[in-house]
Amino acid sequence: MGLKLDVGDFVEDFGLPGLAVGLGAVLLAPLFGPALGKAGKPVAKAAVKTGIVFYEKSKSVLAEAREAFEDIVAESKAELAEAETQQVLTVESNADSG
Repeated sequence: MGLKLDVGDFVEDFGLPGLAVGLGAVLLAPLFGPALGKAGKPVAKAAVKTGIVFYEKSKSVLAEAREAFEDIVAESKAELAEAETQQVLTVESNADSG
């Protein structure tokens, strides 16, 4: 029973912007740590807030896109079913005529 890290779940939970900000903060911390100690916290919080807002907005945009795609799929299936029904009726009509 080891610890299993799933990057997909991590990105889904925190969003790609949050991941990028966190990774950037980890990479830059040794270089600017002391100087950014006081000034960096508000900047980091603002960056995280921006990431969260962006992530939430992107979720709604993706949900709308998924809904539109599902509508297109449903309409396509309905058109295919209608075409199949027309074909069956045509075949039956030709059989009755002949």
